[in-house]
Amino acid sequence: MSKILEINNLTQYFDLNKGVLDKYKFSAGKIVKKEKIVRAINGINFDIEEGEVFSLVGESGCGKSTTARTVIKLIEPKGGTIKFMGEDITSLKGNSLNEFKKNVQMIFQDPYASLNPRQRVVDIIKEPIVFHKICTSEKEAIKRVYELLEKVGVRPEQASRYPHQFSGGQRQRIGIARTLALNPKLIVADEPVSALDVSIQAQILNLLMDLKDEFGLSYLFIAHDLSVVKHISDKVGVMYLGQIMEKGLKEDVFNNPLHPYTQLLLDSAPNLHGENIKNCNAIEGEIPSPLNLPKGCFFHERCPKAFEECKNSITEEIEVTKGHFVKCNLYKRRES
Repeated sequence: MSKILEINNLTQYFDLNKGVLDKYKFSAGKIVKKEKIVRAINGINFDIEEGEVFSLVGESGCGKSTTARTVIKLIEPKGGTIKFMGEDITSLKGNSLNEFKKNVQMIFQDPYASLNPRQRVVDIIKEPIVFHKICTSEKEAIKRVYELLEKVGVRPEQASRYPHQFSGGQRQRIGIARTLALNPKLIVADEPVSALDVSIQAQILNLLMDLKDEFGLSYLFIAHDLSVVKHISDKVGVMYLGQIMEKGLKEDVFNNPLHPYTQLLLDSAPNLHGENIKNCNAIEGEIPSPLNLPKGCFFHERCPKAFEECKNSITEEIEVTKGHFVKCNLYKRRES
């Protein structure tokens, strides 16, 4: 299989300073430069092959959603490269960027906020079809809207309704239909089931998997729910403070977690048998602020296995077994 998406050393930050003068403060009798910069993504690498589901998982605020928005260029990256189907699209503008965005579509977390409340469903889905000239006539465009609605489990006769007239699960199905309207090759799904009832989540996940097989889609899937990630993924990346601490095949990450953060995440996840309630090792401490990142390993202040070197340095990704990477000084020590 060929790679459909390649992310190399991607960085993203947000400057909170209102102007040049806002960067300087008077402290202890002298002027000190204090920049307020949120460092949301800090040099991440991953790739997605055609027909594959790659999931990013981690605590809230770790940079998952920012990664999703940067990858599809809703936000311009501050560093690194994004390659789509072998082409570097990092600096694309104008018509070339529009062509890229046709091939990469996004499913948003909140199905209500992502749909225009003043438009009927038929118009919501038809609009991108007409704008990008996917169909040659109005009649053909409407026919395609009805076909897409049937694909996602919404009756065509409901197309004249407005978003508020549907349930949360139905609205997400409509959002998925709009995503499919431009025949994308890659879909970025940003927590697409987290706002839905548990009973509906499984239906939407199964729908996404069926559509993947039918249309030959690839997914970048963003989630914080480990059970959802385990159900849908081929490969998994575990994020913490804008870095991918561990990545590999789903089976490797879940059955043989290498990074202490991954181990603690899995240990704290509930299960039907309650096995981890008695022996649960909670992740202690607060997540450091992305305004003031820790020196060394970003996780060392909360890590039960940290040693002196972790406070000052962090290793590059180490391939422990084929395709299973970890960013941890424990494995650097074993290699030396």
